[in-house]
Amino acid sequence: MIGVALSLLGFLIALSLPVGAVLVVLALILSQFYSAFPLWRAIGETSWNAATDTVIVCVPMFILMGELLLRSGIADGLYKAMVRWLSWVPGGIMHANVGAATLFAATSGSSAATAATIGTVALPEMKRYGYDPRLFLGSIAAGGTLGILIPPSINLVVYGVLTQTSIPKLYLAGFLPGFLLSVLFMATILVGCLIFPKLDGERTRFNLREAIGVLPGLVPPVLLFLIVVGTIYAGIATPTEASSLGVVAAMILAAVRGRLTWDVITAACEGTVRTTSMIMLIFVAAFFLNFVIATTGLTRVLNDVIVHLGWTPLETMLAIIVFYLILGCFMETMAMMITTIPVIAPLVVSMGYDPIWFGIVIVVLVEAAMITPPVGVNLYIVHGIRKDSGNLNDVIIGASPFVIAMCVLLGLLIAFPDIALMLPKIFE
Repeated sequence: MIGVALSLLGFLIALSLPVGAVLVVLALILSQFYSAFPLWRAIGETSWNAATDTVIVCVPMFILMGELLLRSGIADGLYKAMVRWLSWVPGGIMHANVGAATLFAATSGSSAATAATIGTVALPEMKRYGYDPRLFLGSIAAGGTLGILIPPSINLVVYGVLTQTSIPKLYLAGFLPGFLLSVLFMATILVGCLIFPKLDGERTRFNLREAIGVLPGLVPPVLLFLIVVGTIYAGIATPTEASSLGVVAAMILAAVRGRLTWDVITAACEGTVRTTSMIMLIFVAAFFLNFVIATTGLTRVLNDVIVHLGWTPLETMLAIIVFYLILGCFMETMAMMITTIPVIAPLVVSMGYDPIWFGIVIVVLVEAAMITPPVGVNLYIVHGIRKDSGNLNDVIIGASPFVIAMCVLLGLLIAFPDIALMLPKIFE
């Protein structure tokens, strides 16, 4: 049955059907052949239960917050501050790309919004200072992935809902791995530019007065971070309430900058509706598929197969990582999470792994999927905002060293689980 399900999934995806439709069709086919009663009658109930979970309200709120930040110009001041403080290091402004993405990620739960925002303000600097396009573009695409690891994160919310895991604890667990991955990205740039100096551009230096003068540009993202994440850990707001506070704060910041126009609000709302509709269609369809999988006993069959293989927990975890790295090359990341986590997470927990730790591992794997071809979303976002006639291969090649950095982080998480679990234990 596992082979049939995977073959059907691959065939339907190869037909280039919408992911939501693929999941529903797969569920109907499996229920027809492997269930004694018509499971399609449960579509309404499972869809309603999935769509009315109050925690899911975080998703459109965080997306709207990112859309408002994208259009309010807040990223401009943030990026200028990062340039002043980081451009003297070998690799120059590419470190500012990662640094700005790190701070913007702490105010937006979306990797796409992070990559688009930082890319828009960074690309003019690439031409101005003569940087190698490949590594420069790769640093933007990779830096954008930090949006789903550093809280607030939409993907961590989805994982928490799917596995009934505490979202505040998942947010705590994402802090250290997120900032460590940022450091690994910068180390990748540094080593690359030291070994191949032609990758670097013209180095810019600023005096202390200039560096201090741009620090006010860091105030909006830090303020938003404190409002959203701070209210959660202070016990003032739930994640859903905090996401709403974040939207209000983003609107106030945009208004202060004189950018809260009807055009900005309309564009932000339209972008939010498009993205949320895509996510919710996949979410609802995957919930029905997961219901069919559980009812037909596929989860039990998978557990039995793993047990009979006789693999150790570490060997099984390495196999799961390889599976996700391959699957991420061919499947949209949100669909990949929603479809596989309800099946794989119980298996991982049964082997003794912490579900919070596994949530961080999954998100890192999803990050890798966002910059691996042929489906890597951030690759197309960065290429799309490029104004010249460059090739998509430039972004793909430039992003590949950062996938290695993600694999290094995965190795560190396996060797030292407390990288993810230390903060949840401290604040337990």
